[in-house]
Amino acid sequence: QIQLVESGGGLAQVGGSLSLNCEVFGRTFNRYRNTVGWFRQAPGKEREFVAAITWERGTTYYADSVKGRSTISRDNAKLTVDLQMNSLKAEDAATYFCATGRNVNSPQIDSEYDYWGQGTQVTVSS
Repeated sequence: QIQLVESGGGLAQVGGSLSLNCEVFGRTFNRYRNTVGWFRQAPGKEREFVAAITWERGTTYYADSVKGRSTISRDNAKLTVDLQMNSLKAEDAATYFCATGRNVNSPQIDSEYDYWGQGTQVTVSS
C-alpha cells in the first residue's frame, strides 16, 4: 500500500499564488515505475487533471488550464511532490488530490492511478 498526504491548501486571492505538497509513504512506491499526479475537483464538477511527474526522469505534464503558470517538482530524498501555482484564477478553487500509479501511460487520465490522498482544499477569493 502507498499512502499520500496533501498539504498547503487554504485561501488564496485571484492573481496570487500557492504551493501544494504531497508526501509519499510506502515501501512499494517504485522510483523507476511510479508517476505522481495532481487532480482537482470542484463541487458538482468532474475530477480533472492538473499536473503530473514521472519519478525516474522527472518528466512533467500539465493541463492546458494551468500550463505556463504551474510547476510540478519532486524531491527524491524527501519523497515529496510540490505543485506551485501562480496567477490563480477563480476556477482554480477546488479540492486538490495527489495520486500515484505504476507504469502510467496517460498521466492525464485518473483511472491510471491506483492510490489517492484525502485531498486539500483550495479556496480562491475574487
